[in-house]
Amino acid sequence: MTLRRTPFHALASALGAQMGPVGGGFLNVHSYGDPRAEHLNTRAHVGVQDLSTMGKIDIKGPEAEALVNHLIVNDAARMAPGQARYASVCAPDGGIMDDLTVFRLASEHFLMVSGSRNRLKIRDWAMHHAMGRRAYVTDITAAVAFPTVQGPQSRALLQGLIPDADLTALKRWSFAHGHLDGTRVMISRTGVTGELGFELFVPADEAAGVWNALFQAGGAHGLRPYGVLAMFTLGLEKLYPAHGIDMDESLTPFHVGTDAFIKFDKGDFIGRAALMRVRDAGVKTAWVGLKLAGDTPVPALTPVMAEGRKIGHVTYCDHGFSLGAVLASAHIETEFATEGAKVSLLGQAATVARKAFFDPEGLRLRS
Repeated sequence: MTLRRTPFHALASALGAQMGPVGGGFLNVHSYGDPRAEHLNTRAHVGVQDLSTMGKIDIKGPEAEALVNHLIVNDAARMAPGQARYASVCAPDGGIMDDLTVFRLASEHFLMVSGSRNRLKIRDWAMHHAMGRRAYVTDITAAVAFPTVQGPQSRALLQGLIPDADLTALKRWSFAHGHLDGTRVMISRTGVTGELGFELFVPADEAAGVWNALFQAGGAHGLRPYGVLAMFTLGLEKLYPAHGIDMDESLTPFHVGTDAFIKFDKGDFIGRAALMRVRDAGVKTAWVGLKLAGDTPVPALTPVMAEGRKIGHVTYCDHGFSLGAVLASAHIETEFATEGAKVSLLGQAATVARKAFFDPEGLRLRS
């Protein structure tokens, strides 16, 4: 099957993009040849990534709120228009089908942004549960380009390009609208890098103008594009779990530390009963970070050892370029999941971390 291309494909290719499959039937940028430089530039200046492959699922109608609340573990009813929320979509047994972001566009209008590889699954799940409700589900992925602009210079860059939106007043997990090079865009204060950053929702047929305007103005701010590989290392430094890597349908939010986003008091939702049982019984493993003593990453599924036996396994391991260290994420037995605990990976010493390796207080996010 031919892989689909995003609206930025040709423009990214002209910048030296190295492409590959990213899930959901799409081809996109893995890197621009140097993931380390892309990572460090995003931390120091500003980077732009094409996230157009992520699913954009439009839900509207008199029962849109009820449908979204039925699908997610967070509480859509508590959202005001202009707000976004992180949430998991769980199966009836509590397993995580995807972790995604929900945007409330109006009183009867929501947008769910899913992971690329789970786009079709979540689309079909939402459509199935919309049957019999006055709620209408539309996959608008192809109609909306989705560049993310991340880094300490992101606000300065975008404010100069979008004068009719006050980005200084825009708080995290909220969004506004404005015009960039004549194109009306939605600007969301969200992202997965741990940096001050914004995600832009752009009409696909006007995407090229927005991309070119970003790069024309971006030179003065140190703008550089980055790909999926840098996105993963940026997220690893912040200990952000990723679906398909750190979690899947065999695990619940309690297994990856995202249970704080479950709102049991909102009433019934898919997976509620199962999740309550897990909450009451507790879990035997915890998702943690590991800082390795050596300088060589280990493969996923590498056993984590302590006291002469296997206590878990690695989910992802790579360089934490901002820290000059090799980092990993892992599921391990809860008794070893304490800050500073000593473990080993293939004979290599490692230390357990329970909070972000980089900017653990999140000061850069609140910049």
